[in-house]
Amino acid sequence: MTDTPMNPMKQAMNPKEPSNANTNGMLRLFVYGTLKRGFWNHDRFCRGVLAVEDALVRGRLFETSSGIPVLQVPEEDILAVGTTNPLADVATQARVVARIPNPEPTPDRLPKKGTGAPWGDVYGELLTFDDPETRLLAIDRLEGFHPGGPCLYRRVLVTVCMNRGKMLTAWVYVAGSNIRGRFKSLSDGTWR
Repeated sequence: MTDTPMNPMKQAMNPKEPSNANTNGMLRLFVYGTLKRGFWNHDRFCRGVLAVEDALVRGRLFETSSGIPVLQVPEEDILAVGTTNPLADVATQARVVARIPNPEPTPDRLPKKGTGAPWGDVYGELLTFDDPETRLLAIDRLEGFHPGGPCLYRRVLVTVCMNRGKMLTAWVYVAGSNIRGRFKSLSDGTWR
């Protein structure tokens, strides 16, 4: 298969094209730990998921002493911060997608592979749901996300890279900047 404009399949999957997906009312969530397929929280919290796709984000992955993964992402990659209102957050996700026709990172935000730069690829799955009002509240409770209160994780909106380079936006639970040195680094960007 050649990589030419004459290939209609390749044209349909052009990663430079903006996503035409209707995200109104749809929740996209990037997961990298126990919510992935095959792990104990997937069946409990993800039943009814519409789609599960391999994906990655830019960040650093760690593991706590109890074996739970923790992700950090660069502050400049955060497009929005989650609230206590799931419908407002899904609307924010749709507005960001509409405002950014191609949410590809700008060249100054791309990871600098092979240069010793601290950010790398973190691998996980992109989950799509059509019931954000109940789903997000349940997963927020699981992750201990309490906007305005003390919590390990916060939920933020970031750009996610899919297979073939397609870029989407999704919510993800991340830790603050003060975790380096406290947890074991997972330098290959994969938990289990």
